[in-house]
Amino acid sequence: MALLITIFAAIFCTVLWYRDVENKMRLSPLCYMYWGASLMWFVDAIFEYAELRAEFFTPAAGDMLNDAFLGFSAVAFGLVIWLAMLLIKDPKGRFHKVA
Repeated sequence: MALLITIFAAIFCTVLWYRDVENKMRLSPLCYMYWGASLMWFVDAIFEYAELRAEFFTPAAGDMLNDAFLGFSAVAFGLVIWLAMLLIKDPKGRFHKVA
C-alpha cells in the first residue's frame, strides 16, 4: 500500500513538474523524494515477495492499514520538506518584498 501511495504521489508530482515550464514551484526535489521512496518500497516488495510468495498478495487488513498510514506519512513528510525548501529559497520573492 505504501508503494502504491508513493508511486501515485510521484506520478502526480512529475506531471506537475512537467507542466511547470518556468520551474517557479521547484517541484524537482519533491519528485526525487517520491520516486526515491517508491524505489525503496519496490525493492522491499521484491524481497518480501521472495520470502512470502503467494501470501504477499493476500495481506491482512491490519497490515494494509499500517502500510497505508506509512505511505500517507511519507507523502506528508515529503510535502513538509518541500514546503520548507520553498519558503527558504522564496523563488517568487514574497518574503523579500515584505522585509
